[in-house]
Amino acid sequence: MLVPKLFTCMKGYTKEQFIKEIIAGFIVAVIALPLSIALAIASGVSPEKGLYTAIIGGFIVSFFGGSRVQIGGPTGAFIIIVYGIVQKYGITGLTVATMMAGVFLIIMGIFKFGHAIKYIPYPITTGFTSGIAVCIFSTQIKDLFGLSIQTVTAQFIPKWASYISHANTINLQATFIGILSIAIILLWPKINKKVPGTLIALIVTTLITIFFKLNIETIGSRFGNISSKLPTIAVHNINMSMINELMLPAITIAILAAIESLLSAVVADGMIGGNHRSNMELVAEGLANLFSGLFGGIPVTGAIARTAANVKNGGRTPITGIFHAVFLLLIMMLFMPCVKLVPMTSLAAILIVVSYNMGDWKVFKRLKRAPKSDAVVFLISFFLTVLLDLVVAIGIGVVVASFLFMKRMADYAEVKCLVNEEDDEDYMQLINKIEKPDEISFYEIKGPFFFAAASKFVGVTKGLKEKHNVLILKMSKVSTIDATGYHELENLYEICKNQNTELIILKLKNPMFKVLEKYGYTKKLGKKNFCNSIETAIDRTNYLLSLKTDGGVA
Repeated sequence: MLVPKLFTCMKGYTKEQFIKEIIAGFIVAVIALPLSIALAIASGVSPEKGLYTAIIGGFIVSFFGGSRVQIGGPTGAFIIIVYGIVQKYGITGLTVATMMAGVFLIIMGIFKFGHAIKYIPYPITTGFTSGIAVCIFSTQIKDLFGLSIQTVTAQFIPKWASYISHANTINLQATFIGILSIAIILLWPKINKKVPGTLIALIVTTLITIFFKLNIETIGSRFGNISSKLPTIAVHNINMSMINELMLPAITIAILAAIESLLSAVVADGMIGGNHRSNMELVAEGLANLFSGLFGGIPVTGAIARTAANVKNGGRTPITGIFHAVFLLLIMMLFMPCVKLVPMTSLAAILIVVSYNMGDWKVFKRLKRAPKSDAVVFLISFFLTVLLDLVVAIGIGVVVASFLFMKRMADYAEVKCLVNEEDDEDYMQLINKIEKPDEISFYEIKGPFFFAAASKFVGVTKGLKEKHNVLILKMSKVSTIDATGYHELENLYEICKNQNTELIILKLKNPMFKVLEKYGYTKKLGKKNFCNSIETAIDRTNYLLSLKTDGGVA
């Protein structure tokens, strides 16, 4: 249903809940402030663009979204993608890619692709998420230790080689402030869980830096003056060549935004006992990315940590997300000049903690116990994300997962000749009631009868050298038939025809019968040779055997 939750969840709304929404909105805005700035800088853009994204994206996701409590904004998952786009195509390229991703997300929502996201295997999502976490951690080493490196390469291994070769340039003051920031972020929740540790870390370390006049790079020394003005529409020269070049990055942004947003919505549903509208959520994410790009922001998605904070602080409707965006706008307009005093090493510390919380590190311990196929898919997704590219990781991960899934399904499929099968009631009943049991063969297919499993059937049909008057093929445990499966049934029909053998198909499920009917197979074989019960098959077999004896034609 493409109706925003805001329009249907306000029944019975109270003044008390409204006050809770205001408080929760403010707390989430305080959490989002340092994260938005840090994520923007790590993505290769100026700090205010992260706030533009949180304000515009956060408002639209809450106003039009399909979740009661989803908080939208920039997230760590996009750092590597955005940084790569900015390095290769510049800010214009990022704007175009973000807006294109928005259009793709809207299309996905309109055509109800919301439920299709759940078919992406868990090992792929955890693999590339943990890989992104490692990449984020790697990008922050320079600022955490204050290394004197002019340009840091995007490639993982050369990046660490550069860090090692410049280890003698470590700034001990920056290192101290960075480690202090991490300590405050980790330990502060034990003192107060309402006020976010990231904000306390920024305030404390900024005051220390100013008071002791530490020789540390700050946001202001790197970026100069930071705008506190309202965002305006970004005008760029866009052409078809640029759109074609950015097609793949835009699709990557759209897929990642869809996965992360819907995962966040599912987590939120579990926390409040709700039920989000996945397709409406995709449309809202699409609108958020479209307008974020239009106003110079970066990609938007549902932020799991901020959404969870919203729920824990009493947010229960989209009003909280709207207030979060309003509070962020006010903070940006009033306090942005103070932001330039924040040490870069403190922002690096925040993102290092974010990267740690982002990865699912327990998976590595479970790999030995996990199915080999899942372990392979996870490791491929993880290492390709770290060493190559997220686009490559998702693409190859899906392909490998698909092949491994097909192999498992093919292994489950079984084609065998039933001989003295006492545990098969149909076989025993047939053998006992057939007038000439030595003139029949009885085969059974189990599992999905599709192209990956067809080779087993091919082997059986090639072995049909001994002639029998009737061949019974039991298919009660066949779950699906594809074009290859149908082709093999065609081959079996031709073999039986050449050997003057009558073919009976037993207990074929109605959906598969309709598939064969569309292909014209039921007409070719004859509907009477499709038997829904063993009693019908016994009568039909005895009849066909009598015709063979009399020299008649069935």
